[in-house]
Amino acid sequence: MFKSFKRVLLVVLALMVIGSGVIEAAVNHVVEPGETVWLISQKYCTTVSAVAGANNLANADLIYCGQKLLIPERHRVASGESVWLISQKYGTTVAAIAGASKLVNPELIYPGQILIVAGEQSGGDGAATQPSRGGRVGQLSQADLDLFARLVHAESAGEPYTGQVAVAATVLNRVSDSRYPDTVRGVIMQVWGGYFQYSPVEDGRINLPAAAAAYRAVEEALGGADPSYGATGFYNPAKTTNQWVRSQPVTTSIGNHVFFR
Repeated sequence: MFKSFKRVLLVVLALMVIGSGVIEAAVNHVVEPGETVWLISQKYCTTVSAVAGANNLANADLIYCGQKLLIPERHRVASGESVWLISQKYGTTVAAIAGASKLVNPELIYPGQILIVAGEQSGGDGAATQPSRGGRVGQLSQADLDLFARLVHAESAGEPYTGQVAVAATVLNRVSDSRYPDTVRGVIMQVWGGYFQYSPVEDGRINLPAAAAAYRAVEEALGGADPSYGATGFYNPAKTTNQWVRSQPVTTSIGNHVFFR
């Protein structure tokens, strides 16, 4: 009887934990003799790169006894939550959490999963460290927002989510660049040298409906996220023979895309 009651109690407690959302706020850990960043990361259900990024460790193998390390905030996914909802709760972005938590697909998370909550400047993991433009683009009309999302979808559907945000950021970076039109619609529809700047506009793929991820990527880019590191263009090396784009300074590579300015 007592054992049965104990089992029921444990199940209830487990469900309470899973449904509670937050698992633990950011804490400071004092390094003890014999500890490594990997051992510390396992203790707190995080990753080496997240701890290294949060503490600006140039070499995660070089820590010393008594050193204080900031352990990034973690979040246990509750039923019905999405990465987007979690990012809004903590004032960060989907790209930052996905990068720090090593999510291949931010759409696929499950109750009880532990996510590392990283800010754009916290350096969690790859995409979590990204500059911000500060959201300097004005309010878009719904028609322009839809056009923007359709372009991002047509150019980067199937790419990592961070790559979709980066594609959106390149459009906004062009808006700020004197070489290009000063509106999102103008950039997307620009014809230069007799050619559309974006192939989906030329071949009609721009008219296909955008997935929800593309809208979220646009929203993050409009809010200032820029995992492209200031790029004004991108290309897939396996699909282009354009020597001009290949000669431009590379800012980063995400998925199948190389970003340049």
